[in-house]
Amino acid sequence: MPALLLLAGAAAAQPAPIFVLNSQDADVSVIDATTWRETRRIPTGKEPHHLYLTPDEKSVIVANATADSLTFIDPRTAQVQRTLRGVMDPYHLRFSPDMKWLVTAGNRLHHVDMYRWDGKELALAKRIPTGKTPSHISIDSRSTTAYVTMQDSDELVAVDLVSQDIKWRIKTGPMPADVFLTADDRLALVGLTGSDSVEVFDVSGATPRSIRKIKTGAGAHAFRAAGDKRHVYVSNRVANSISKLDLQTLQVVDSYNAPGGPDCMEVMAGGKLLMVTSRWARKLTVIDLETKQIVRQVKVGKSPHGVWTLDHASR
Repeated sequence: MPALLLLAGAAAAQPAPIFVLNSQDADVSVIDATTWRETRRIPTGKEPHHLYLTPDEKSVIVANATADSLTFIDPRTAQVQRTLRGVMDPYHLRFSPDMKWLVTAGNRLHHVDMYRWDGKELALAKRIPTGKTPSHISIDSRSTTAYVTMQDSDELVAVDLVSQDIKWRIKTGPMPADVFLTADDRLALVGLTGSDSVEVFDVSGATPRSIRKIKTGAGAHAFRAAGDKRHVYVSNRVANSISKLDLQTLQVVDSYNAPGGPDCMEVMAGGKLLMVTSRWARKLTVIDLETKQIVRQVKVGKSPHGVWTLDHASR
C-alpha cells in the first residue's frame, strides 16, 4: 500500500480532538482524546462562547462574541482554516438543517442576524432587533423557524427563516438560556438559569403555550441530547448537577454530580461518557454515564464554555 494511503488511514483511525472554548482567555484548548491532555491552545478572538459544525463537517466554527468574528477550524487536525471578520456579536450560532441559513444571536447588541450560506461564504440577509440579550438558538427540522431565548427580557421568540420576521414571542420564566426542540418540532424546552426548572412550550400551533415546568436544579442552563432519541441532559449550573430528562414523560429520570458550575456538554461516540465544562473551576469534567462517577478532570483555561468533538454521539 502506498505510504500516503497508510498515513491517511492512520490519521483517520486517530480519535478526533476535543475542543474547549476558554471565554476569558480568548482561545481554544485542544485536548487529545486518547491521553486526555491539553496539547495546545488556538488563539481566537475575544470571548469565544459557542461553536458549531458546518453542514459539510469540514469546519467547526468558533463564535467570538466581542471580537465580531468567526474562527474556522479543521475538526480533525485542529488547524485554523480562516477567520471571518465583520460578523457582529456572534454569541450563539446555529445552521438550518437545509444548509441555507446561519443564524447568530447578538447577546450584547440585542439582535439576531440571518446569514445566507452557500457552503463557503456568508451573506447577511437581515438584522432583526429582538428583546434584551438574545441567548441561545434552535432551528426546527424543516428549516422554517428559529427559536431564540431572550435572557434579560424573559422571552422565547420565533423567527420565520423565509421572511426573516418575528412570528411570535411569549414570556418565559427567569433568565431563559438554552432551547431544545423535540424531534417532531412540537415541544421547545427552555432552561431557566434564573430558576431551578426547564419550561416546556407547545410550539406546534400558531400560538405557543407554556404547558409544564420540570424541576431539575438551580441554574438550569444547557441541553445535550443523549443520542438515544429519547433522553436529553440538562446542566444545572448553580446546583452543580446534570439532570437526565425523558422526552416522552417529561420527567427527570436520573442525575449526576458535576462540580464547578457545569455549562455546555458533549456526549462521546458510544454514549458512555459525558463531557461538561466546569465554568468556575477551569476544567473539563468527564462523567461515566453508567457508573455516574467523575472519571477525570482536564485543566483548561479561564471560564471554559463550549465543548465539542467530531467523535460524538448522534443528537
